[in-house]
Amino acid sequence: MSSIFTKIVQGEIPSYKIAEDDRYYAFLDIHPLAEGHTLVIPKQETDYLFDLDDDLLAGMMVFSKKVARAIEKVVPCKRIGVAVLGLEVPHAHIHLIPINSEADISFSRPKLQLTDEQFREIARKIREEL
Repeated sequence: MSSIFTKIVQGEIPSYKIAEDDRYYAFLDIHPLAEGHTLVIPKQETDYLFDLDDDLLAGMMVFSKKVARAIEKVVPCKRIGVAVLGLEVPHAHIHLIPINSEADISFSRPKLQLTDEQFREIARKIREEL
């Protein structure tokens, strides 16, 4: 059975797409810790990040760097925090989260409640910076 992320890549489930190439897909997290909280995934469905082959993993970090730089231009923050949890969805993924302190990347914090229009607008602004 395909993961929810594979269904997003295949267009079966909508997403707020930020960037895409032949190997990776980046989209806004719908339960964000901050505006601009983005998930980066490989299109290849692999459960565990460290089960990816070296080239795919390295390329995913380079792809993530480009997305993170675009987020930084749109969302005021000191850094883009990077988190890899991998327990909630069986598909390798990286969280890119705008942060101003270490507490900002705590997944136990309440998630933001954004409207569809707010998600669309932040996604548009980030895409424009790529």
